Amino acid sequence: MTGITPNIAVCICTYKRPRLLARTLENLQRQEKDGRFSYSIVVADNDASQSARSAVSEFAAKASIPIKYCVEPQQNIALARNRALENAEGEYVAFIDDDEFPTKRWLVRLFDACTNYEVDGALGPVVPEFESRPPQWVVKGGFFERPNYETGYKLGWKQTRTGNVLFRRTILEGSEIWFSPEFDTGGEDVDFFRRMTEQGRSFVWCREAVVYEVVPSSRCKRGYLLKRALLRGSNFPKHPKDQWLNIAKSLIALPLYTLILPVLALFGQHVFVKYLIKCCDHASRLLAFLGVNLVAQREM
Repeated sequence: MTGITPNIAVCICTYKRPRLLARTLENLQRQEKDGRFSYSIVVADNDASQSARSAVSEFAAKASIPIKYCVEPQQNIALARNRALENAEGEYVAFIDDDEFPTKRWLVRLFDACTNYEVDGALGPVVPEFESRPPQWVVKGGFFERPNYETGYKLGWKQTRTGNVLFRRTILEGSEIWFSPEFDTGGEDVDFFRRMTEQGRSFVWCREAVVYEVVPSSRCKRGYLLKRALLRGSNFPKHPKDQWLNIAKSLIALPLYTLILPVLALFGQHVFVKYLIKCCDHASRLLAFLGVNLVAQREM
């Protein structure tokens, strides 16, 4: 790599959120590079009506960095990610969600983590940015908080996701499937990293590579959180690892949590909702193993 300036392709998969996408693009425009790399942007519109085209065109007209627009008409997050990768050019690939916006040194921090720790990729924290003041029970319950680790911490595949990641493009070589279309509504990223990890690829955490996720007030409701849990649980059986063990855990956990829910309500709404979510997770897992999905579409 001596004497060569690598390029990073920043991939964004979007679905009917042009306002949020525009904010993401504007913040990507302000990325600092320290002369270490160049970067470009790929927007994969997962909407057959091409709702993101105008936002991308407006940005491209004034942007100083290359941007490519492509469409994946079949609504499937895994297919959208694959479409983005097909159009990505460069030695590194980054993913950020369309409802997220990065700090100015986001890419520099991820790039440094990859090179300093000599790993295949680096992931960073996603911090909630509430559009309006959330209910106190949402804050106390930490429903939009995610685990955070020390920089350099080696991640297991269950600790991974694509909302904030940079990886070397070489890890895609030899893979027949990048993101599996079976995970059409979610979980495709964890499955991707599971397969990469089993192939010997390594990923670390970079605490300083922060992105912020916009959380609208519509998400700060019990209905949204419970539907999200039902959808998450329905995707769980698609993972081939430890299926029977997970069934056993859910068979034990579901009646136990259901039994103690009335007692937990005495400790506050945040505690009650937290365990109600666990009930939904386990119930939807068991139903999915029987071929029943209570929620079949992601709520944006």
